[in-house]
Amino acid sequence: MISGLGACWLEHPYVVIMLGRALQGVGAAGAFPIVLPLVGDMYKNESEVSKNLGIVETANTLGKVLSPILGSVLASVVWFLPFLTIPVLCVVSTILVAFLVKSPKKKDKNEEKVTFKHFLQSLKQIFMNNGRWLSAIFAIGCICMFVIFGTLFYLSDTLEDKYHIKGIWKGCVIAIPSAVLCLASFITGKKIGENKILMKWITLCGVVIITASLVVSGMVQSLYWLITLISIAGIGIGVTLPCLDSLITEGIDKGERGTITSIYSSMRFIGVAVGPPLASVLVKFSPQLMFYCISGTCVVAALLALFAIKPIQEGKTAK
Repeated sequence: MISGLGACWLEHPYVVIMLGRALQGVGAAGAFPIVLPLVGDMYKNESEVSKNLGIVETANTLGKVLSPILGSVLASVVWFLPFLTIPVLCVVSTILVAFLVKSPKKKDKNEEKVTFKHFLQSLKQIFMNNGRWLSAIFAIGCICMFVIFGTLFYLSDTLEDKYHIKGIWKGCVIAIPSAVLCLASFITGKKIGENKILMKWITLCGVVIITASLVVSGMVQSLYWLITLISIAGIGIGVTLPCLDSLITEGIDKGERGTITSIYSSMRFIGVAVGPPLASVLVKFSPQLMFYCISGTCVVAALLALFAIKPIQEGKTAK
């Protein structure tokens, strides 16, 4: 709302737009980490948790699919109209949450409250017991977001600068890899159930797919091949994210899950933030360097998935 009104009323609204976007980021950072532990708390069966986490990832990615298309349509009317549309969507979301998401029963009022000191001690204990595989999942989640946003940034610039594809058509093309990612997340979430060993190997295979597609992307010149290869990378990311979500949600006790998923979400947001600026720096040297550097981070992710994530079929995820 601040960004839209600033763009509407001010002659030079850049600072106000950035302020509004910053507040939007704060709101998103506060809302998204709640989703994963909420889904974990709502379902007792682990296969149901995995399936619904897949749906959550699908919905999350669906926003990425629709945003470039709807954004370009709205911007074709008035360039700042997308800023004014977001508050309407937020109001709708708030109403849906208020009426459709049932809050759990309140615990015993006499239950001892957790102090900040106890919270820090609990967090330290979590990482002492599970730090190896948690750190690996945090890093892989960060790298996945870094890959998709970095490559989509490059694709957006390439479409506009080299092929002169702009507006709605550019939004539609950019939405293709996200749509593939969305479908892959949905299917994976429905299939993985509560099999943590399967989650590990799907994660590894997904990261290998991402790595291979990015390496080949640095060798091609055709726009069609570029879109295809980035979409294949989207498949790799799409099968990886629901597995990471499920490993964390099912591998950490309910009382500690909110903190861990918050850290996990923060790492994913770091990947989102770093992807476009780092890609823009690397592409100045050459697109090949950009793709090879990004694929190098995926090699790290593959090694982490192979050696650091060691689940057991029954009980909690192993250290």
